[in-house]
Amino acid sequence: MNELAVQLNAALEDSCAYPFLSEVGKRMYFPKGIVAQSDEAKEKAKRYNATVGLATRSGEPFYLSDIYSSFKDGVFKPSQLFSYAPGGGDKELRAIWKAQMEEKNPSLKGKKTSTPIVTGGLTHTISLIAELFVSAGDEVVCPDLFWDNYDLIFSDLAGARLRLFRFYDGNGHFNTEGMREALLACKGNTARIILNFPNNPTGYTPSRSEALAIVDAIKSVADTGKKVMVISDDAYFGLFFEDETEKESLFSFLADAHDNVFAVKGDAATKEEMVWGFRIGFITYASRSFTDAHIDALTKKTLGAIRCTVSNCDRPGQSLLLKAMKDGSSYARDKAGLFEEMKRRYDAVHKAVSRHAGDKVLTPYPFNSGYFMAFDTNGHDAEELRRYLLDRYQIGAINIMGRTLRLAYCSVELGGLDEVVDTVYQAAGELWN
Repeated sequence: MNELAVQLNAALEDSCAYPFLSEVGKRMYFPKGIVAQSDEAKEKAKRYNATVGLATRSGEPFYLSDIYSSFKDGVFKPSQLFSYAPGGGDKELRAIWKAQMEEKNPSLKGKKTSTPIVTGGLTHTISLIAELFVSAGDEVVCPDLFWDNYDLIFSDLAGARLRLFRFYDGNGHFNTEGMREALLACKGNTARIILNFPNNPTGYTPSRSEALAIVDAIKSVADTGKKVMVISDDAYFGLFFEDETEKESLFSFLADAHDNVFAVKGDAATKEEMVWGFRIGFITYASRSFTDAHIDALTKKTLGAIRCTVSNCDRPGQSLLLKAMKDGSSYARDKAGLFEEMKRRYDAVHKAVSRHAGDKVLTPYPFNSGYFMAFDTNGHDAEELRRYLLDRYQIGAINIMGRTLRLAYCSVELGGLDEVVDTVYQAAGELWN
């Protein structure tokens, strides 16, 4: 094992994060190689810098004029578009993202967290977590209504097993007790869980009382001596449409919940900043027991995992996002406009679904946030309904595990939502009544 990895492991050995490290995670380190030496040279090599593999002229990278001319004159230097991004991402963007994260999550203020590290999107964030903290044979607790990429990442890529519990209790609320029991059932002295709110596929977010109950349940598991790693997948953060819905990430409450709780936040500019194709995600770590040395070691291991896969993340996307967040004259207005439109679509779907109350073929899952709503097909084959909608009515929907049909109302114009919902019920009746 590389001596740098040995040093990072020693720094983490007394932390609640150490027991979760996979064999890959233990071997991982950020090398003092080309990237680290180039970063050092940027500070000190004032005469000539012959470190990085980047062709330059007059201090700026070479570029194709056909690409550079697509950007408005005088807005970006070539280095802001064509250079490599720093390992971990643009430092100013990371700082602004952390400041905004604390602004959106007031409970985070004053708590010790790492500085968010830029990833290649939220999928990349979760893949990094799996690579560093999940080994073959481990279990990852997850509600039974989940984004299908979790199965691909944790099961097929990492070789772990998803331990599922029912998402809803008998009253249409999050099944906190089922979650607690699943955590306690995990073998050994560790348990891993991933929670996604607003949820994909259901569009559900817990209320404040539910969120605090989730935190209390996790703390009760930690009280037994079991170390708990909680991954908060905040892909759709901010799209909360009801007053009682919790507006902060669970990460905010878990960041200092217990010495045995290791909290990880995965979020992204993807939906929060409406830059779906930019592929800019973030990963942030916290625990009540963390020292600066613990956070530094986790950061370096994560940087190492990025270095040996994608090397570094998208530079022009980071520069564009940073400029909009810092200087954009329409930034706040455009974000507010998206929220207002999503709220109108959410309200329209709620009204459309309520007109079919009592329908015995489809049962809508409770939803209050995000981009989606979904139906329980009550034992019928959701794939059959999906194909019927597509072939007969030219309407696209998603089948989840054969028992759930998901509608992404975010991608349907307001005027079409009534027709979409009514047609889903009509098609289900034609098939199964």
